This record gives sequence, C-alpha cells and structure tokens, in this order.
Amino acid sequence: MNTSLLTPERRAVLSRRSLWLAYATAGYNLLEGLVAIAAGAAASSTALIGFGLDSFVEVSSAAVLIWQFRSRVPEDRERLALRLIGASFFALAAWVTFDAARSLLASGDADASPVGIGLAVASLLVMPLLVRAKRRTGRELGSATVMADSTQTMLCTWLSAVLLVGLVLNAAWGWSWADPIAALVIAGVAVKEGVEAWRGEHCDDCGPLPAVATADPGSDCADGCCADRKT
Repeated sequence: MNTSLLTPERRAVLSRRSLWLAYATAGYNLLEGLVAIAAGAAASSTALIGFGLDSFVEVSSAAVLIWQFRSRVPEDRERLALRLIGASFFALAAWVTFDAARSLLASGDADASPVGIGLAVASLLVMPLLVRAKRRTGRELGSATVMADSTQTMLCTWLSAVLLVGLVLNAAWGWSWADPIAALVIAGVAVKEGVEAWRGEHCDDCGPLPAVATADPGSDCADGCCADRKT
C-alpha cells in the first residue's frame, strides 16, 4: 500500500493501534514468562524455564515498539527501533541455542508439567491473533518496525508449538530431547530475521516504484515500510 495516501487521521489511528498491540503483547508475555518459569522450576524443566526467558525477550521487543510509537513522529525513531528489535532477535537466538544445548547435555529428566502444556496451548491461541493484527497494521501503516515485531511474535508462536510438542512427548514417552532439537532450528531463523531487521529489510510487501514516482534511483521499495532498507 502507498502510505502517502494515508490521511493524518488514519495514520494516527494506526499508530495508536500499534501502541496498544505492543502493550497487549508486553502484558501477555510478562504473565506468560512468570508462569513458565514457575512451572519450569517446579518440574525441573529447562525447556519451560527457557520459554519463560524467551517471553521476556518478546517483552523487550514490544517495549521498543512502545518507545517508538509514544513519539509524536514515530517514523523518526524507526531506524533505531529496528536495530533494537534486531538485537532482541539475536538475544532470542543466543538464549534458545544455549538452553537447547543445556537441555541436550543435562543428565536429569524433567517431570511432566500439565501447567506448562496448558500454557503452551494458550499461547498458540493468543499469539497468532496478535501476529495477524500486527501485520495488517504494519502493512497499512508502512512500518518496518511493526512488521519486525510481528515476526518476533511469530517466532514465539513457533516456540510455543515446539514447547508443546516437547512437553507432550516427554510426558507420554520420556523423549526429553525432542524440543531442544527443534528449538535449534528456530534459533537459526531468529538469526536470519535479526540480520534483516538490523539492516532495515523487514518488509514483506516491498515492490518496485513506478518510474515516474522514483525520486531515488537506488530505491526499490514502494512505501515507507522499507525506506531504510540497505541494498
């Protein structure tokens, strides 16, 4: 969408929506993290504890979005906000890798955790709704930051699915190695997304500008969503 067609009133509505989505994400993930760490400690589950810490990384990404959209001119903070979200992707990948390796090398087995399974199911219901709302808002607003934050939320959705599979397999058959293996794959994806956010490439609806509208010959983006993209 060409964001130059947005009226100031519509842009203000979308900015407020982005802010409230960030508040909702931060609030849910803070609660999710506290429950996961408590349940993980009770069950001696490194996967649940790691998931709880991952939730706090998602809180940090939401906090960046809140910081950006509390500004009178959010676009002025977009480049730095993207760098900060990129850093949160790297932190997520680092922790998931560390926790997965620790889970694989740990000699003790975690107990079954019905609370952890219920938490993973709840996250699989809530997170996709947030992802969808963020992506619709980010595309219309032309915000690379909102799009990057939606990907961070999607990665946490995948981690919820990995956690659920791991907890169920561990409870049913004692396969405690299942979720750290899958988590390593997600860590690789997080690194890729972090690099793209850091470079300002986190926009999935970029397209070539019409020749008559191309002010910058080096630009390959149709709107402000990827204005800072590096080629």
